[in-house]
Amino acid sequence: MKKQLLVWYNYLFIFLPLASWSQNQTALNNQNPESVTIQVNLAQEKGSMDPVWAWFGYDEPNYTYMKDGKKLLSELAALSPVPVYVRAHNLLTSGDGTPALKWGSTNAYTEDQNGNPIYNWTIVDKIMDTYVERGMRPLAQLGFMPEALSVKPQPYRHTWQPGQPYEKIYTGWTYPPKDYKKWADLVYAWVQHSVERYGKEKVETWYWELWNEPDSPYWSGTVEEYCKLYDYSADAVKRALPTAKIGGPHVTGPAGSRGAKFLQTFLEHCLRGTNYVTGQKGSPLDFIAYHAKGAPRLVDGRVRMDMGRQLRDISKGFEIVASYPELINLPIIIGESDPEGCAACGMQTNPENAYRNGTMYASYTAASFARKYALADHFGINFKGAVSWSFEFEEQPWFYGFRDLATNGVDKPVLNVFRMFGMMRGNRVGVSGNLAYDYLTVRDQSIRGAQPDVNALASKDRQTAAVMVWNYHDLDVPTPAVPVSINITGIPAKKVTLTHYRIDQEHSNSYSAWLKMGSPQNPTTEQIARLEKAGQLQTMGKPQKHKTKNGALALNISLPHQGVSLLKLDWQE
Repeated sequence: MKKQLLVWYNYLFIFLPLASWSQNQTALNNQNPESVTIQVNLAQEKGSMDPVWAWFGYDEPNYTYMKDGKKLLSELAALSPVPVYVRAHNLLTSGDGTPALKWGSTNAYTEDQNGNPIYNWTIVDKIMDTYVERGMRPLAQLGFMPEALSVKPQPYRHTWQPGQPYEKIYTGWTYPPKDYKKWADLVYAWVQHSVERYGKEKVETWYWELWNEPDSPYWSGTVEEYCKLYDYSADAVKRALPTAKIGGPHVTGPAGSRGAKFLQTFLEHCLRGTNYVTGQKGSPLDFIAYHAKGAPRLVDGRVRMDMGRQLRDISKGFEIVASYPELINLPIIIGESDPEGCAACGMQTNPENAYRNGTMYASYTAASFARKYALADHFGINFKGAVSWSFEFEEQPWFYGFRDLATNGVDKPVLNVFRMFGMMRGNRVGVSGNLAYDYLTVRDQSIRGAQPDVNALASKDRQTAAVMVWNYHDLDVPTPAVPVSINITGIPAKKVTLTHYRIDQEHSNSYSAWLKMGSPQNPTTEQIARLEKAGQLQTMGKPQKHKTKNGALALNISLPHQGVSLLKLDWQE
């Protein structure tokens, strides 16, 4: 019986999808693949083009002030006309500051032989200075538990490596404090020090948060103990700076029952629970945060993504917040929003993560962010940001398959999607056409049909408009380029300048350039210079002048498999 069930499982969930894709691949390999027509109405405003993409994060805070870390942060800061936010783990973790995968430390808190606190902001300041010098803003995480405060400090420093059981990372830093007042004093001292160092006006723009994924083994306490720690933390933050912003709880995906239950318990506590510090009703809450992750798999030797799973986490979190009328206007930050859950797990140990180096990650990012905007509109909530948990890893092999934005100082294709987003400003505008997937279909079924997802996100500002178009499918199988007609209406000018930016195998792609070099692990100085150039956002030819007709412009492009185009229009009033 078990063998029969296994046969049926394989047939339903592996062979049928692959057979369906095989039929689709045959159809798409015809000389004349099905074309897509996209209508963009610049006069149809859908909502603000808020820079929800301009948020990034990582586990290893000590990379922040290292050579490649500083270089990448400078590039991220240059992406956006508004400040970019950065979130990092381990800002209060004990240690000497030596970085490692999924580890970092600042030694901000120790105690003398009599148990008196000793605060040392040297490493914390190096991290925060790096952000502030670049005009960036911290999503400052209160965590993790210093060794001297943990109720179970040993073992403390983990030595996890990719391929080892993930549970190895959960050590003494995951536990509640043995003294909540000492913890609160630490939080108060950090916020007060930040105000003294950077000024009240700057620190007022930061977001302070407590912990990471407390519904998981990242927190070795109960939900009640987390709420208690939150109350002590929020009280300390507000005493140090009454106008500071504090929130949480950064649970795992709310589409799962564990994350949803913890999130609801926390929100109920903040609204109606008894505060552990004041004894009064409720707790300060300036924003709400949770996480959302997809789940790639290896199917018959091919990577198959699962964008729908990530979007279901986002959707359920929006739905939970929207069910509280008192909270619907609070900012929501998706504190980690990614195709899967382990940035430091490379493709050597996790072959399903082979999507990360090339155009699949880039096109996934374009397609998924468009659906995040749509889901926020659907639920009518205040969507503030979605943190891409991807940064860089110092002194690691070239293109090892980490979830990062750059490798050894060379930008990967996905970073160029964020460069494209940085040129999209003003308001989002209407997009329609013979499109294979809408946002609800992608949420509920992912992108598994016979056609790829060829779609667009468009924006308009005073003298500029931008249309981002992508060609994406969950299954990493090469297919022919798709002819795309883009008809833009509502242009308030008779003449426009068109600049066409592109990410594909030949453009804005350091990974394909590296492969053509023979995949060198010790590239020469000249090769590195070529890779750095290939990693920048590139155009399809020079900017072109076009005349509009009754405020309309028709454009035709051929969009390759996993390609992303940004069509940027500029005009004079």
